[in-house]
Amino acid sequence: MNFLEFAVWGAYLTCMGNYLGTAGLGDKISWFYAIQGIVSIFMPTLMGIVADKYIQPQRLLGLCHLLAGGFMLGCWWLGTEAGFGQQLPDQSLFIALYSLSVAFYMPTIALANTTAFTILKNNALDTVNDFPPIRVLGTVGFIATMWFVNCAYFDETGFGFTLADNAHKFQYTYMQFFVSGLLSMVLCAYCFTLPECKLEKKDEKVSLVESLGLNAFKLFKTKRMALFFIFSALLGMCLQVTNGFAGPFLTSFNASPDPAIADSFAADNATLLTSISQISEAFCILLIPFFLRRFGIKIVMLMSMFAWVFRFGFFGIGEPTMPGVIFFILSCIVYGVAFDFFNVSGGIFVDQECEPRIKASAQGLFMMMTNGIGATIGTLAAGEVVNSFCQWENGYLVGEWSTCWFVFAGFALVVGVLFALLFNPQKAQKK
Repeated sequence: MNFLEFAVWGAYLTCMGNYLGTAGLGDKISWFYAIQGIVSIFMPTLMGIVADKYIQPQRLLGLCHLLAGGFMLGCWWLGTEAGFGQQLPDQSLFIALYSLSVAFYMPTIALANTTAFTILKNNALDTVNDFPPIRVLGTVGFIATMWFVNCAYFDETGFGFTLADNAHKFQYTYMQFFVSGLLSMVLCAYCFTLPECKLEKKDEKVSLVESLGLNAFKLFKTKRMALFFIFSALLGMCLQVTNGFAGPFLTSFNASPDPAIADSFAADNATLLTSISQISEAFCILLIPFFLRRFGIKIVMLMSMFAWVFRFGFFGIGEPTMPGVIFFILSCIVYGVAFDFFNVSGGIFVDQECEPRIKASAQGLFMMMTNGIGATIGTLAAGEVVNSFCQWENGYLVGEWSTCWFVFAGFALVVGVLFALLFNPQKAQKK
C-alpha cells in the first residue's frame, strides 16, 4: 500500500515542470505546485472527518484514489489529444482536472497512515517499531516511478527504455500522468482487499471546532509555540521549490551550444539525478533518533534550515559536467537532512509539547503551516523569482538560474539565523 501510495506521486511530482513548459503552461508551474498546498489546508481534514464517522479509512482511501486517478488520466487524455510537444488547446480544463486529482490525492497520505496504524494495532503489532520499515517502502515507490518515467520512452514504433533518447521520454511528456493515474487505479482495487478498519463509536460529543482541528490554534497563545509554527511556515516555503524547478533547471542545459553540456548525463536525466534526494531522505529518517539524542531538537532543526541553504546554493554553483556536477549530487544528498530533520523532528516536538487531547489537531496544524500555507506562498513566490530571471525558449527554461538559486539560499539563511536567535525550546523543558 505504501509503495503504491507514493509511487503515484513520484510519477510526476519532480518532472511535471518540463511537460508544462512544452504544453504552454510554463509560466504557471508554480501554481501547479501551489495547488497541492492549497488543497492540503482543508481536504485532509474533511476526509479525516469522513473516515472517522462514515466510511472505513481503507475504503475511503480506495475511493479517493479512484477519483484522483480518473482525473489524472483525464490530464493524460488531453495531452494525447494535443500531441507530443504541442500546446494544450484547452488549458483551463487541464488545470481543472489536475486540481481535482490533487485535491483527492493529498488526503490519501493521511488515510494511508491511518489504515496502516489501524491494521497493525488490530494485529497486536507495535506501530513505533513496525511502521517505519513499511513507510520506507513508500520512498522506494516514489524513487521507482521517478526512475521509470526517466528511462521509459515512446515513439512511432512503440515503447521502450533508454538513457540516451530524449525526444519522447515520459519525463518530458503527458505519459507521466498516465503512469500516475494507472497506479492510482491499481491502488484503488488493492484497497478493497485490505482488512477492515472498523469505525469506532464515540459516546462523547465533539464540537465542530474540535472536529475541524481548530482547537489547536490556541497554541498560538504561547510565544514559544507561536514562534515554532511561524518558522514552520517560513521553512515550508522551501519545500516545493526544487520539486517544481529542479527538473526544468537541469533540463535547460540541453539548450547550451556546447555539446559537452547539452549531451551531459545531468541534462538528459534530470529525474534520475534528483532521485538521489529521495534516496538520501530514506537514509536520513534512520539518523534522526541519534541526532536528537546527541544534539537536541533545536540543533537538529537548525541543521535542517542550513541544509536548505546548501541545497539551493549547490544548485547555484553547479554545472552538468565534471567537476561541477558533484555540486548537483551534493545538493541532492543534503536534501535528506533539509526535508526530514525538520518535518520529523518538528512532529516529535509538537507531540512532546502538546497535551494529549489536542495532539492530533496540533500535528494537523503543523502540517497545515508547512505543507499548506508555507508551501503555497513559497512556491508562488519562487515562481515569480524564476519568471523574472528566466524565460521559455524552444521548450527550455533558460536564464539566470544561478541568481534564482542564490535568492532562495539567502532566504533560507535568514530564516535559519532568526530561528537560532529567537527560538528557545529549553525554557519549557526546565520548567
